[in-house]
Amino acid sequence: MSTVLITGCSSGFGLETARHFLENGWSVIATMRKPDATLLLNSDKLRILPLDVSDKASIDSAVEAAGEIDALVNNAGVGWLSPFEGTSDENLRRLFETNTIGTMEMIRAVLPQMRAKGAGVIVNVSSSVTLKPLPIASVYTASKAAVNAFTECLALELGPLGIRSHVVLPGQAPTTSFGKNAMSLMAQTSDTPEDYQDFVVQIMQAFRDPTGKELTESKDVVEAIWNAVTDANSPLRIPAGKDAVALAG
Repeated sequence: MSTVLITGCSSGFGLETARHFLENGWSVIATMRKPDATLLLNSDKLRILPLDVSDKASIDSAVEAAGEIDALVNNAGVGWLSPFEGTSDENLRRLFETNTIGTMEMIRAVLPQMRAKGAGVIVNVSSSVTLKPLPIASVYTASKAAVNAFTECLALELGPLGIRSHVVLPGQAPTTSFGKNAMSLMAQTSDTPEDYQDFVVQIMQAFRDPTGKELTESKDVVEAIWNAVTDANSPLRIPAGKDAVALAG
């Protein structure tokens, strides 16, 4: 029986991905910063573990408790929308520690067991914002662009060892809480100079009103992750959602 460990399963893509793998007979290790057993149906194929990907000790503890896994899906991440000058040092570091370094440390933790058996799949969930420059997304985009480049190089290193690496690039998904959380965090902690305010207001209004745009649904991302894990012929980069596919060209 195959086992997948998925990070960031408390909501959004991570939660839906965990459900999909369970429905298709996989053993699932669903990780969350604050475990909530009510989010997923009770199953003897499911384990829910606490995990904060920005904490190395938490990563080591979760991977040890997980035991042998066949696939790792790095989905956990935080969003941020603000001009660079309105991004504090604390928020800058938090984004990279979660989105970038957290992804790297999760992979570091599972590689020994994958190398030992000469098999494994790693899927990193990035973002389609890396496909086109966007305003007030500079720091978030940088944290995800680093994941893209890292994954591409990692694929070359791990391929000869029998370990596959992929990056999934979701588009804008209004049905998840990710964007709402990013905007809420900006409102609470951004320190944007007044000179940016009119511009930021225009961008945020456009973001909140996606009328007429073809956007991404959770099922698009789940399908992309599923294909990356289960299909050995999947491409390294997989855009997910109509808008992401359009940006990928």
